[in-house]
Amino acid sequence: PLGFVESSCPSRIFWMKLNKLLLQGKFFQLEINDPYSGPILLDEKLASRCGYVLSEDVWGNPVFRASVLGCHVVNEGDELFSLTVNIKVSSFPNMRAAVTYTYPMYCSYSSWASREIVCEENYMEVSVKTDVPSVSNDYTVAWMSALPETQNVAYQLWQLMFVSPSGRKIITVSDAAKLGYSFNNTLYRVYLRAPYHSNESDIAMVNGVDMNMVTSTSMYRQRWLLLLIDTTVSCPVDGVHFTDTTLTWTVPSIIPTLVVQESTFLSKTILMGVDDQVIVNPKEKNYLLEHNRTHIRITIPIGAEGGKLKSSVSGGIYGVIYNIDLFLEHTWTDADWQTTKYTVIKSITTPFMPQIPSVTNNTLPEERLFHVALGHFLPDVSLVAVTIGNVPFTLREAQHHGFKIYETPFSNRTKGFILEISFDDPYILKEYLNRNETKYTLLVNYTLSVGPEMTLYYHSAALDCVIADIELPEAAGYCDEENLYLAIPTFGLHQYWNLYLGNKLLTRHVAHTNGYLAATNSTHLVLQVPLFAVGVIYEEVSFQKIRARFDVALRKVRTMETLQMFSISCSFNSSAFIICHPDGTITISAQMKTVPAIDMSKTKLRNSSCKPREYNEEHAFFKFHVTTCGTSVRFEGDHIIYENEISYEKETLPGQSTATITRDPDYRLTVLCYYRAKETLVLGAFASDPTSSSPFGSGRMVPRSNTAVYRRIRQALNVVSRVSKDESFTEFYESNMAILKQPLEPVFLELELKDESPDTELHLENCWVTESLDFSSTQRRNITLNG
Repeated sequence: PLGFVESSCPSRIFWMKLNKLLLQGKFFQLEINDPYSGPILLDEKLASRCGYVLSEDVWGNPVFRASVLGCHVVNEGDELFSLTVNIKVSSFPNMRAAVTYTYPMYCSYSSWASREIVCEENYMEVSVKTDVPSVSNDYTVAWMSALPETQNVAYQLWQLMFVSPSGRKIITVSDAAKLGYSFNNTLYRVYLRAPYHSNESDIAMVNGVDMNMVTSTSMYRQRWLLLLIDTTVSCPVDGVHFTDTTLTWTVPSIIPTLVVQESTFLSKTILMGVDDQVIVNPKEKNYLLEHNRTHIRITIPIGAEGGKLKSSVSGGIYGVIYNIDLFLEHTWTDADWQTTKYTVIKSITTPFMPQIPSVTNNTLPEERLFHVALGHFLPDVSLVAVTIGNVPFTLREAQHHGFKIYETPFSNRTKGFILEISFDDPYILKEYLNRNETKYTLLVNYTLSVGPEMTLYYHSAALDCVIADIELPEAAGYCDEENLYLAIPTFGLHQYWNLYLGNKLLTRHVAHTNGYLAATNSTHLVLQVPLFAVGVIYEEVSFQKIRARFDVALRKVRTMETLQMFSISCSFNSSAFIICHPDGTITISAQMKTVPAIDMSKTKLRNSSCKPREYNEEHAFFKFHVTTCGTSVRFEGDHIIYENEISYEKETLPGQSTATITRDPDYRLTVLCYYRAKETLVLGAFASDPTSSSPFGSGRMVPRSNTAVYRRIRQALNVVSRVSKDESFTEFYESNMAILKQPLEPVFLELELKDESPDTELHLENCWVTESLDFSSTQRRNITLNG
């Protein structure tokens, strides 16, 4: 097919390249056409023995190279060379139904040096010009004693003598072929081709570079002629060094086994090339070619033109490998060999170099858009999927959802991937911060296909952006004659913040339980709070006037931090009320409508010294503490109930008989304050945070007419008290024993409730000692007051 095969012949090497694009999904083999025996399948053993190389270039194209002195090359006078190759292509690995393409190659080469050495990837080759003089008819055997080994050289048969650390070995050419060597002669030359690291080879270090050497002499005897040819060959097997940015290839300038008389050595030309092309001016491509008496050094920047960077994944890490195919051609002269042409072909691959991709955050807060760039990648990397949060998307699904994903090129021949996602996308995490800020978080995991092997590589990133895009709501309040109202915007409710009444979440159920009315429209929540409902705070209470406040706290959903207090405060005129303050103060505006009317100045509490603070014809205003004025306490369920009574002192007129005549009605008003038993009654304390203050109690006034005379019966409880002798409470005084105590000496008193009723609890409020058995005795000394 057109464009399937390219070939050239630089420096006496057949060079053939196949187009990998035309081999995708297919299998191929190469056959070498022997002019006499036909096609021979190319394998590794045949390749190294016969001067062939099958490899790939840096772009993955199959490359076949062959020496013009190869086994099956047709040689015409050591000037014209031809080689025919069969390329077999099949869709099956067993090469069934293969199609064969026959490709002939031609090469012209006449500028042979006296000695030419080629160091290929899999073989070493040396060819030497013979220049054999005419054979004389004079018979002499004097030369036979020149070398002892020559006396055993076979007649008209090439033999090879190898010299290695293990000794000398003389073998025939056919035996050498069995060891992987190839020896032959052409019209004007003989050549030896040897594999690397054979038993007859040796490794020697020359100026810091390991060299593989085969020291050999080719011998031929014909009539009166004994031909001895030095076919020693030496090639570098390392000499490559890497840094983070460059690779360096070093070859010795003078190789002692090839230059016996170093003083006569003269370097003539040094050329370097990439693939099959000589680089005339290396500096133009940022290559550096240096040489001195000891070394020839080529330095290539990693990523330079002519080579190829390839993406790879190692241990879950993305990185690159750089590969370049170099050759070096060094021509020198010396006294022994006149001219030597030394060619080394070297394919160099760097170790894996990690390249951690970078995530560039180009987010545009003003556009509410995440703009993320992931790079830098080589062209052989493609993005195949993304996971946003925990949800995977193929590229098609991502585009359909509304994500914008595209590639962007960079100046250094790499590329990146751009991802754009709106802040308002449901897969973006949102967190309310501070007072008016939102933190938007993008969690993304990229899935990329890397290199020709299409290895999957994963890279995750987390990006945050905080913007002030939330406006705190502002509430409006107003009042009517009996209620307080708060209108609160519903935006952000339950998403960013909640409403709290004290420390309790204000729900519809709580509002209903507390007696509030809650109405919602498209923009606001309106709370209607009765004046005497739970949660109302009474800032000022005076005769027939109340200043009341209702507070609702705006708190963050997650942290419970209070952001704002919504309050409405109003003054109300009220003729009758009872308010039970958190500190135990009770304020009462009592309205007593009787016939005939009574003098409100003469009303009192249980303790007759507790008179109204203010009064008029129909109202009396009392203010007292639950621990005073004869207030009693009892427990009902989960409430503590404080009780007192407003009564009227009657005026009497003496009559003519013993009967007493009164003009005043018998009127009593029972006042009750209910506090939850689990709440703490704050006595004289000041709470700076209104959201954490104790709640008001609830009050009730119950009038009692003269038809139902109220009597308070003291309930007798089964309570046992004992006085302990010390703080251990293990030994107690007898109940009828007189106890003598000094002033300030402690008294250890134990009280135990023997009542078995589950609804009865013991609370010690006041404790005193008297001089008699009457606990109502006025002569008493207080031990505890108000608990």
